[in-house]
Amino acid sequence: MKMKQDGLKNMGSMPKYGLRTPIEKRPIAPYRIRKISGSFAFIEHRFLRDGFWASLDHHQLLLYLFLVMVADRNGLSYYSYDKICMLLSICVDEYILARDFLIDQDLIAFDGRLFQVLSLPQKNGLPSPAALTSPKEMAQQDPATIHQLIKQSLGRNHDNN
Repeated sequence: MKMKQDGLKNMGSMPKYGLRTPIEKRPIAPYRIRKISGSFAFIEHRFLRDGFWASLDHHQLLLYLFLVMVADRNGLSYYSYDKICMLLSICVDEYILARDFLIDQDLIAFDGRLFQVLSLPQKNGLPSPAALTSPKEMAQQDPATIHQLIKQSLGRNHDNN
C-alpha cells in the first residue's frame, strides 16, 4: 500500500497531456537581485495583459513610462515640458500629442503644471490593432516597411540622377 501511495505522489509531479510543469525560477545572478531603496516605480501587469501597452505608440509609451518612473507614491510629478522633451529626445509637438492621448485614455491627469499617473481604468479604451496580413497592408501601415520603401525609393532616384 505504501508503494502505491508513493507512486501516486510521484505521478502528481509528472506532466500530464496538455499541462505544463511549472518552471522553477531561480535568480541567474543572485548577488544582483533588485532591492527597493529610496523611491520605487511600478507598473501593473495588467498594463501589458489588458492591451494598454499595445495601444500606445512609441512616444506615448515613452512619456507614460517616464512619468511612472519620476512620480511619487501618489503618481505625482512636476517635470516641465521642456525638460521632458530634452530627456526623452522628442519635440514639443510629439510631447503634446503623446500627453493629450494619455489624458484621453484616462492614464494620466495634467493640470498645466503637475502630472498624475492614474490607476489603470477598468478596460483599455482602444481595441488592439488588427494584425497586418498582406504586403499591401505592411506598405501602408507598418512604419518599418514604410521607412524601408522610402529609403529604397530615394536610393533609386538618387542613383538615376
